[in-house]
Amino acid sequence: MILKELNGHKPKMGSDCFFAETAVVVGDVEMGDQCSIWYNAVVRGDVHYIRMGNRVNVQDCAVIHGTYKKSPTNIGNNVSIAHNAVVHGCTIHDNVLIGMGAIVMDDSVVESNTIIAAGAVVTPGMHVKGGSIYAGVPAKKVKDISSEMISGEIERIAESYVKYSGWYK
Repeated sequence: MILKELNGHKPKMGSDCFFAETAVVVGDVEMGDQCSIWYNAVVRGDVHYIRMGNRVNVQDCAVIHGTYKKSPTNIGNNVSIAHNAVVHGCTIHDNVLIGMGAIVMDDSVVESNTIIAAGAVVTPGMHVKGGSIYAGVPAKKVKDISSEMISGEIERIAESYVKYSGWYK
């Protein structure tokens, strides 16, 4: 793993975290407990801060970044950021699944208990209402999320990545 201090900011992590050998974490990054940063994922807190809660998994080739002096990135608890997703200068609340290849852009907000479908693009400044599934380009609400989908997808994936990371420790 590349763990790099930059401009006086050293990444800080909670307990029981996993970092793949090719993961990159730079600068003003803070994450909670049981987080995992997977192969070729980049969490780059060089131009603005990145804050992540507990049980956040950043899957293979995903990128988390912000915009210089304008848009930091804040991520809540129990969030899965799937393969090849880009999370940039936005706020993601608790219990969210960002699907494979999805893009969440500057100054957007994703409320809790939400799925951003694979390949969706949440445009700058967009406010995604909680308890929903958003899909498409640009992302639009496609339906309300059921309690079964919250436990069967959002919570299941977050729990699975805590388990998977244990295999590597």
